Amino acid sequence: MHRVVVGALVVDGRVLLAHRSPGRRWYPDVWDLPGGHVDPGESELGALRRELREELGVDATGIDAEPATRIAEPAGDLELGLWAVRAWVGTPSNACPEEHDEIRWVRADELDLVDLAHPGYRVVLRALLGG
Repeated sequence: MHRVVVGALVVDGRVLLAHRSPGRRWYPDVWDLPGGHVDPGESELGALRRELREELGVDATGIDAEPATRIAEPAGDLELGLWAVRAWVGTPSNACPEEHDEIRWVRADELDLVDLAHPGYRVVLRALLGG
């Protein structure tokens, strides 16, 4: 079982998405939320904070108490927790260009214009963005 966490950085009606590089093994060439695997012995929130530092260079200070959603793959080998991140220290930048070739702020009305890594993201992100 792979445990994965992703963070939806939300501000001013926008969410930050990262475009996964075309050469990635899993989910190549799609827009995703920053995050990654939970290491053994690591909490989900600890993993999310670590991943946001590594991928975006920010320290998350305002993460919702509960995940916005959990997504489990039918094969039972992946459990993903999607957390809303409403405050952070630092300016998000693409600190992992080998993983993502672009990051972009997206409004709710633009979500249908991007190919998201998981179809379940749209509904959750619209709810988080109030759209």
